[in-house]
Amino acid sequence: MKEAIIEWKDFSFRYETQQEPTLQGIDLTIYKGEKVLIVGPSGSGKSTLGQCLNGIIPNIYKGQTYGEFLIKGQVAFDMSIYDKSHLVSTVLQDTDGQFIGLSVAEDLAFALENDVTALDEMKGRVYKWAEKLDLLPLLDQRPQDLSGGQKQRVSLAGVLIDESPILLFDEPLANLDPKSGQDIIELIDQIHKEEGTTTLIIEHRLEDVLHRPVDRIVLINDGRILFNGSPDQLLATDLLTQNGIREPLYLTTLRQLGVDLVKEEQLADLDNLSISKGQIQLQTELVKETPALQSLFILEEVSFSYNDRPILKSLHLDIKKGEKIAIVGKNGAGKSTLAKAISSFIQTEGRYLWEKQDIKGDSVAERAERVGYVLQNPNQMISTNMIFDEVALGLCLRGVNEKEIETRVYETLKICGLYEFRNWPISALSFGQKKRVTIASILVLGAEIILLDEPTAGQDQKNYTEIMEFLEELHQKGHTIVMITHDMQLMLDYSDRVLVMVDGELIADTVPASLLSDPELLVKANLKETSIFNLAKKLDVDPLDLTAFYKERREGCKLN
Repeated sequence: MKEAIIEWKDFSFRYETQQEPTLQGIDLTIYKGEKVLIVGPSGSGKSTLGQCLNGIIPNIYKGQTYGEFLIKGQVAFDMSIYDKSHLVSTVLQDTDGQFIGLSVAEDLAFALENDVTALDEMKGRVYKWAEKLDLLPLLDQRPQDLSGGQKQRVSLAGVLIDESPILLFDEPLANLDPKSGQDIIELIDQIHKEEGTTTLIIEHRLEDVLHRPVDRIVLINDGRILFNGSPDQLLATDLLTQNGIREPLYLTTLRQLGVDLVKEEQLADLDNLSISKGQIQLQTELVKETPALQSLFILEEVSFSYNDRPILKSLHLDIKKGEKIAIVGKNGAGKSTLAKAISSFIQTEGRYLWEKQDIKGDSVAERAERVGYVLQNPNQMISTNMIFDEVALGLCLRGVNEKEIETRVYETLKICGLYEFRNWPISALSFGQKKRVTIASILVLGAEIILLDEPTAGQDQKNYTEIMEFLEELHQKGHTIVMITHDMQLMLDYSDRVLVMVDGELIADTVPASLLSDPELLVKANLKETSIFNLAKKLDVDPLDLTAFYKERREGCKLN
């Protein structure tokens, strides 16, 4: 008989500051040793459920609860946060916010020090988990100096060392490149099997999590559970797309190929699908003219070093007017440094030519009138409280007269779909709307190139689509779009050209379909193939043909 370890029975929760409950009538039992994925759009209540589990609610965020919530048969909200921490260990989305120690070894030992663990036992457990998670060479390093994947391993070791029976992962893939994300999912699966932990994963990136099996998926929206069952059962429905969750790419491609998925029983496992090459009709002779584009911004022999360590190495880049470019590579490849060089945030060696004119001497303000740099988090860019004031700020600082400011701001707000909100406080906007405000504050200065760092990181499908379709509209109006991204599907769907960076060098300048069909290049860049590549292998068709087929079908181009 299965042993219940977590139980919510007709459970509801309302924050003190809100009138309506965030969680409503939750009936959910998690059994000992299960591995459960919790998905839902932004604001669905899934993070609130996790905060109830690890004690942040009600110890930090207060509110009113209804119904029952039990952990190992005990009333959860009667436990102290200290006692609960020995039952539930959490790996946060922001690993930097979780580090305590000055070194990896200190960070791993922190929980044991709090428990006054004997020194010999403490050293033994630190060594055990450092060895298991490949951290022994890093024990003397600062956690903040590590790569994204290494930081996740340190965070995971820091909670595993306490040997809690329940592990909670809050969006563990949010800040990782594709290969590092795949490695973390494999590690979570390994720990789950070896240690027998009860594992809960809260994550938007459903397909990436399903790289390794889960027992169940729980779909939450509007504070209610809409689905609680196996991955195969969920993938056979339309619930994912109806609730703003991106379905696995191979399923979308199979639908484009006209395959009836209703008859399939193992949709979560591509290898076990009964699809064969004879069931599909793949036309690969594509007709799509690519117009010749003019050079807009050229970087020649651009190099940059920090503390005598080369970060950018003799880069040559020709950005053409009207392009949609994706810059990809693992964490630490030099992508963000290249973006700073393009935006004049750092001074480098080399030449910068704008329409053949040398602009290396541009100040940050002058370059911003040509290239607008949009950070990943819009809250880091916002300086005022009101929408109009934020968009007008750059013009005010440049001494533009009041009448021209009003005219230019109103025109830009209309382009960005924000005119009706012009007198609203920014705090009242959604994440996607805030992103539009930051882009508007760039467009109003006349920027022709829009450069975005991870434009959709951590966003559900609704916000993802809103942001990317808005960028498509700006592209149609003549803007050049350059995006730094870890999202291989975003690269495939929304770019025409991809630049691949490895250790400060541009090692490839190609089109998305070609990159995703080149296993050797993907490995070299620490990227990973999409599931279209694996589907092509299963169907015994050319991965390049199938990837191009998907992209052309998505864009509505005619196939001959």
